[in-house]
Formats: sequence, structure tokens, C-alpha cells
Amino acid sequence: MSHDSAVPAPQAPHPAAPAPGAILTETEAEELLHGICFKTGPPRLIGAELEWLVVDAERPGLPVPPERLRSAHAAARALPLHSSVTVEPGGQLELSSAPSDSLTGCVDDLRSDLAAVRAALLPRGLVLRGLGQDPRRPYHRLLRSPRYEAMEAHFDHTGPAGRAMMCGSASVQVCVDAGQEEPGLFGLGRRWRLAHLLGAVLVAAFANSPGLEAPYAGWRCARQGNWADIDSRRALAPPMDAAPRSGWVRQALDTELMCVRSYDGDPWAVPRGMTFRDWLRGGGLPGLRPPDAEDLDYHLSTLFPPVRPRGHLELRMIDAQPGDDGWVVPLAVVHALFDDPEAAETAYRVAKALADSYGHAPAPRNPLWRSAARHGLADPELRGAATACFRAAAEALPRLGASTRVRDTVAAFADRYVLRGRCPADDPPGRRLAGAEVRP
Repeated sequence: MSHDSAVPAPQAPHPAAPAPGAILTETEAEELLHGICFKTGPPRLIGAELEWLVVDAERPGLPVPPERLRSAHAAARALPLHSSVTVEPGGQLELSSAPSDSLTGCVDDLRSDLAAVRAALLPRGLVLRGLGQDPRRPYHRLLRSPRYEAMEAHFDHTGPAGRAMMCGSASVQVCVDAGQEEPGLFGLGRRWRLAHLLGAVLVAAFANSPGLEAPYAGWRCARQGNWADIDSRRALAPPMDAAPRSGWVRQALDTELMCVRSYDGDPWAVPRGMTFRDWLRGGGLPGLRPPDAEDLDYHLSTLFPPVRPRGHLELRMIDAQPGDDGWVVPLAVVHALFDDPEAAETAYRVAKALADSYGHAPAPRNPLWRSAARHGLADPELRGAATACFRAAAEALPRLGASTRVRDTVAAFADRYVLRGRCPADDPPGRRLAGAEVRP
């Protein structure tokens, strides 16, 4: 449930948005989605959103009282950072980078910001930990707002996965440009498909949320299980046999509304079984006001597919990583596999061959993604694909100007995990909340 961070790409022309508050037609909604979700141009920007658990430095296995969490969040927000700071419903802290035209710039800014945040939290006896799913129970929602009240009510209809996702999950979300309008290696269609083909490999390589209880006991990436199970459609990828824009338009408009905002202080409506397209066509609750463009923007913020188009492409399937610098590895690897021509070609070929053998059901509910979440790199086919992709990324990083420190961090991760068929979830349990390191 990432908050907005900006990694914009050059904007393709699209129709002007309707006037604020104007009733939105179905045609206008489709045109807006075409224009705002995929902004095309030569790939040049990179960004990341890093979510962290906030834990007690001395007693990391115990919940942190709400007042201490709020103090930590206030201290982080008061800092002069390159990144924006936001808070997730369970108190997870998120740093969203500014868009950068180089991997080095993005990494350096985030490292500097993280050092400042850690220094502000340490006197309060708190530290940041990179773990995909919080093992501390029970989950408690810290944020009280109409959005999260409605979100919780919506997800409670489908079981506990929604609350676990809201209050206990953390990720590394890597943002890359959508690509060029023209076909080719860096074209929008190719990069959109690559992101989905590569997703299972990234889930397996960076799995760091070991399942401790049913229904995900024994899984390497229980966080991915929660995302797959939050409701019937909200976290699904659109069909890959459709063009990116048309497939996403159908997916967005035909997904059930999570809520309808109220402007008079009343609780937000939580309609059941009503899609945004139904709302546009006048269906749904009696007396419900018609939607406007702001309602469409809000609806988009409640969709959580593995790859979310927000002008750029936001890759959402990677667990938060262990150690101070663990997050650098997925950022560098994704950058290399998308923005270096040779590495992109290798990644596409390897991931497509693997994905094709498992069929074409939408991620994350298809068998390949399920295997990645359950087994990580213990799955031999995923291990082979990850090994090839990490090798291609390692060869590409010098060409992309990556620093020696970044290259060494990626190499250390590959040696410790990928080449041995392991992932961070395979580390001993005592190392997780205590903060296992990934160092060259």
C-alpha cells in the first residue's frame, strides 16, 4: 500500500482532465487512464520506495507502543531529507526517493536519508528492520482515518490477509520508466511484459517473509500469499494477451470499489460487489453521487497489482530486505535488467521461457508465482533463472556506472543466497528482527 512517490517519465499527450467536480463519463475515465498511467519516453529515471518495520532495539520481538511509534514518525518527518516520509497503517515507516537519473544518485540519497532517520530513532531506543512480514502478533492498526477504516472493513469480508497486509507487511518497491511508445527492447509493451515475467524470479530471490502460521506456514514469502488473498481481483495483474493500456483500463474499471469517500464527515460507504464501471454507469447504492476524476484517482490508489502503472512502472513484489544495505540489491538488479540492453534481453529470454512453461494465469495466483512464494530459490527452475539474471545484472552494472560498493553488495548477495539456492527467508530465525546484514 505504497503512498505516492514521484518517478515521472516524459508525458505522452492525452486529453485534458474534466473540470474538478465534473461528473465523469465512462469514455472520459478510459481516456484519463490511458494518459495518466503510462507516460512514455526514453527510459532514464529510477526510484525506490523502502518500507521498514520499526522495532525496539533491545526487545525486537515485542510490539512498540503507539506513542513511541508516533514519536519516531514525527522525528523522521522533521528531518531535511531527499526522500518523502510516510507511514503505513501498522506504523511501518516508508521512505520514497525522488526520481534520479542515475543508480548512484538514487542509492546515495537514500543511504544518506536512512542514516539520518536511524540516527533520529536510536535515542528513542528504536531501529529500522527490513523484513517482509512482521512476526509480532497481534497486528494493530496505528492510523485512524476514513481511508483505513473503509479499507479494513472491505478486507475483513475476505479473511485476515487484508489486515496482515495493511499492518504487518513491508517491501522494497522499485520504480522504472514505462518506456518508449515505439516497439522494441525499451518499448512500453516489452517493459510491461518483462516486469510481469520477471516478477516470480524477484519474489523467489528476495523472499524475506517466512510463513509462521497457516495458511502460509513454511512459505518463504508469506507476504506474497497475503497479497494474493486480499480479495478476488484487487491484487491481480491484468491479462498479458492485451496491450498494456487496454488491459489495465479493463482491470481498473472492472475491479470492485473499496469505498466511496464522504465529504460531510460521515463514514465512507463500503459498497459490496460494485465496480468503478458500475458506478460510472449509474449502478450501485441508492442515492450514491456520481463519480468524478478525483474518485478515479482515488480508486487507482486502492489497486495493488504486482506491477502498478503510475506513469512509471512500480514493481511491488519484492520483500523488504535484511541489513542496512540489503535494499540496494533489488534496486540495482532491477535497474540493470530493465535499463541495460544486454541484461534486459537476457532477463526477458530467461523469464519468458520459465513463465511459458507454467501457463498464463494472472500473477500472483498462477503456479509459478505460488512456487516462488512457497519455495523461494529452493525451486530449481527459479534458481536457474535467478542465477542467469544476477549474472547478467553483475555484468551490466559497470556499464551503468554503478559504484564498487553497489557492485560488491550485489555480488555478496548472489554468493550468499542466489548461487546456493537460498533466499533471506532461509536465514536462522534469530537473525530476522535482530537485523541480519548483507555486506560485501
